[in-house]
Amino acid sequence: MRIGLPDVTALERGVSLLGSGGGGDTVTAAALLREQLTTQPGAVLTPVCDLPADALVAPVGVMGATPVFSEKLPDGTEIRAAVRAIEHWTRASIDALVSIEVGGLNGIMPLVAALDLELPLVDADLCGRALPRLNQFSVAAAGSGLAPAALAEPSGQTLVIAEASSADVERTARSVLSSAGGWAALALAPIPARELPDCAIVGTMSAALALGEHALGIGESPHGDALAAATGGRVLGLGRVVEVSRRPGPGEHGRAGFGRGSATIRDHHTGSLLRLEMENEYLLAMHDGAPVASTPDVLAVLDRRTCVPIPCDTIRAGADVAVLQLPAPGFWTDPRRLPLLAPRAFGIDCDPILLEGTR
Repeated sequence: MRIGLPDVTALERGVSLLGSGGGGDTVTAAALLREQLTTQPGAVLTPVCDLPADALVAPVGVMGATPVFSEKLPDGTEIRAAVRAIEHWTRASIDALVSIEVGGLNGIMPLVAALDLELPLVDADLCGRALPRLNQFSVAAAGSGLAPAALAEPSGQTLVIAEASSADVERTARSVLSSAGGWAALALAPIPARELPDCAIVGTMSAALALGEHALGIGESPHGDALAAATGGRVLGLGRVVEVSRRPGPGEHGRAGFGRGSATIRDHHTGSLLRLEMENEYLLAMHDGAPVASTPDVLAVLDRRTCVPIPCDTIRAGADVAVLQLPAPGFWTDPRRLPLLAPRAFGIDCDPILLEGTR
């Protein structure tokens, strides 16, 4: 399968929905991809089952303060530098790439890197949505390590974290980014293709493209039932944002944590209140104080007219929105892994509330 220029709009919509309010702005990444695809036939998207068992697959993407991504612009070669660093450190040749997360800009940037490196991109990722921390990736959940990990800054410097636990890779990478301009390209330890079904979420890139196509197909100002049918999700509410509050989140190791906040929506039809708790992503939805949906399911807030997803960092009072719940990948609803992304993993004292049929 090839992803070509006509597919970019649908892919961007799909990965934006799977960002669950996070994952970073896709506009710059989509512009880079469109530029490359004007001169190339398309990026090769390869199913996991089509890879040789011993092929080495490098997880790649972008991490950091993604709003800075649209200010400190990439040139599209940063991931190449991170991959070359991993090849140099491991003395192995990378045969294919896989996205670290399908939600948000990392659903697009690995395609840019695949075209740049002339490598196939595997139809899989390490999150199945957007997630805030490296040690929450599926490879970490499956018991595999992230190191060696390479960070390539847009300024040209590259750092390799040779040996560390997944939590220490996360901590060290954040420390580097805070003094390095805010974001960097990331490449993680290569994974043999035969191991991907057990430590990655398979089929997510093509699923994101299909989700975007269905979402775009319903047009503007759709009825709630049409929105749910097109996306395979559940509409939690249609209404106007009446309040948004933000506060610092809990930190670790003496460092500030991710920002926290909440958004309250008054339903147009019933007048009831739907409150969303958020960190980098929307985490919990409460209807008149009663929890009704939560992570690891994807909670998306859409502009009511255009159906364009609204990120956590740009939601504002007065917006007319639809709130949508999409099912989490089965990888995360497995009882062995569910606690890793359940509300309590984010400090919210609530059991996970998933779409029926995904528990």
